[in-house]
Amino acid sequence: MKVEAECAVCLLHRGHMEALEATDDEALQWKAMTALTRLLSREFKPGAVPAILGTKRDHIVMDITGNPDPYAKKKQMSNQRAMAILPLAKSLVEKEPSIESRFRKACMCSIVGNIIEFDIPKHRFEFGDIKRLFQEAEKQLAIDEIPEIFSLARKAKRILYLTDNAGEIAFDTLLVQEFKALGTHVTVAVKKSPIINDATMQDAEYVKIHEPADDVITIGTDTVGLIPEECSEHFLNLYNSVDLVVAKGMGYAETITELDLTRPHALLFRTKCNPVAKFFGTTKDKNAAKLLL
Repeated sequence: MKVEAECAVCLLHRGHMEALEATDDEALQWKAMTALTRLLSREFKPGAVPAILGTKRDHIVMDITGNPDPYAKKKQMSNQRAMAILPLAKSLVEKEPSIESRFRKACMCSIVGNIIEFDIPKHRFEFGDIKRLFQEAEKQLAIDEIPEIFSLARKAKRILYLTDNAGEIAFDTLLVQEFKALGTHVTVAVKKSPIINDATMQDAEYVKIHEPADDVITIGTDTVGLIPEECSEHFLNLYNSVDLVVAKGMGYAETITELDLTRPHALLFRTKCNPVAKFFGTTKDKNAAKLLL
């Protein structure tokens, strides 16, 4: 996916909000924003990928402010709030009468969790909304390729599950468990170090995703989405050997759609901005389960 003109607003806004989270030093905030505007002046062009620019933006803010995890407090809060809601989501999945309907419900809960994202312009959410959104998830499902994903998962021997945000990762535990119920080996991958509010190993351990998963690793880097040349050799070897890749969130959707894929990828996300929604042929604030073959 390439940038649209609107992406410039988001990149600047999120950079500014992240700088405010990172430091109270106004001089450092100014320095970070000056560097960010220079980045956009050089690289904001029609062929650019928003998640790649977002990665460079975050590195600028973290390097200049000296804060390696500006969203640390919000991530911790997100995990705590999501874990408090998890029993409800688990009960919704367990009430389903068949393995396929449980899989579908787990997908829906996982996608709903993708609303946990900060500082995207015009994206607003409250943790109190999540319970209601579980009930409304089917109505808001604009792209429904869950049956096709389920069919592939039943045949898969090995699945790689790429997580997105802290908090959200708690609901991913339910879907990982349903993949395991299909008899497949599941490896969960998180970011090696902080980037925006993406989940790291610390977040994975907090929500205990290692309990349903066979293994939990990192992608070997701290990029928004998937930038293969930045990833570790260990991760890439696994990525290139599994039968199905499941990727959560808009960052992975933005970057994976730029790759020459050699195996199926299931994208599970919420359309939290107009450019992503437009790219996938839908509207903002919708749920999406898209299979790329």
